[in-house]
Amino acid sequence: MQAPAKTFQDLLVWQKAHALVLGIYRTTASFPKHETFGLCSQMQRAAVSVPANIAEGFKRRGRADKARFLNIAQASLEECRYFLILAEDLGYASTDSLLILLDETSRFLDAYCHSLYSLSPSYSFPSKTGTT
Repeated sequence: MQAPAKTFQDLLVWQKAHALVLGIYRTTASFPKHETFGLCSQMQRAAVSVPANIAEGFKRRGRADKARFLNIAQASLEECRYFLILAEDLGYASTDSLLILLDETSRFLDAYCHSLYSLSPSYSFPSKTGTT
């Protein structure tokens, strides 16, 4: 069994999310200049939101508060997914490797959320089909 995380940086999910941010910044650096304040900015903002919300949620005391920040991180991941699809469709970059990293980050984040919810019977985690 792994020792409990002492800082958010110890969390594997945060490490994956941070790697995704770095990859998105590297990728958007080669986007057309006219996208600097458009798609580049939106992708970077959504990507940064993921590890930032994981970090903020880590320090929150209550489970409901932690869950809220983790849910924001999940939503930002899906926003990133769309932006990566769009960037590929516009011909700005090949995003296959980033989508793989995003999927891996999403699985880690889902597992982290499930572990949080499993600590308390009063919380239910939405299933992938939309029912609880």
